[in-house]
Amino acid sequence: MLLGKNKPLDPNKDEQYTPKWLFDRMGIVFDLDVAAPIGGAPHVPAHRYYTQEDDGLAQTWQGLVFMNPPYSRAKPWVEKFIIHNNGIALLPWSKSQWSWNLWELADGIAVVPKDVKFQVPSGKVKSIFMQVGLFALGDQALEVLNNSKIGKVR
Repeated sequence: MLLGKNKPLDPNKDEQYTPKWLFDRMGIVFDLDVAAPIGGAPHVPAHRYYTQEDDGLAQTWQGLVFMNPPYSRAKPWVEKFIIHNNGIALLPWSKSQWSWNLWELADGIAVVPKDVKFQVPSGKVKSIFMQVGLFALGDQALEVLNNSKIGKVR
């Protein structure tokens, strides 16, 4: 499994599917899921999606996007997300420059409960070792985050 610049993905970090309850709380259908698993995620409410086969980084993003990118290569995804400026991203807390940039530019940020569980390709559900948050860019995304009651929005 490769992603951009032929760097292998880390399946322990990169194939972690967003829990359905997060989408249920957000209560919206996104225009595009930019980093979906192959075949799409059946519980992700999006009209369209890009998978690894599509190379979501190389595609044009339109409308309100949802992004849960490969965490081992988050930087290029976050950079494109910031440029697009219209969506919600699920990302780990990090001391990297991309994280600080997003922290400064996000219209809203909500911490996801620490005990959140992610589904992996085998179908099992597991916790991940890092804290994650939802980052909103744009007025519509901020409104969705505020109405979701997932956590306090800053």
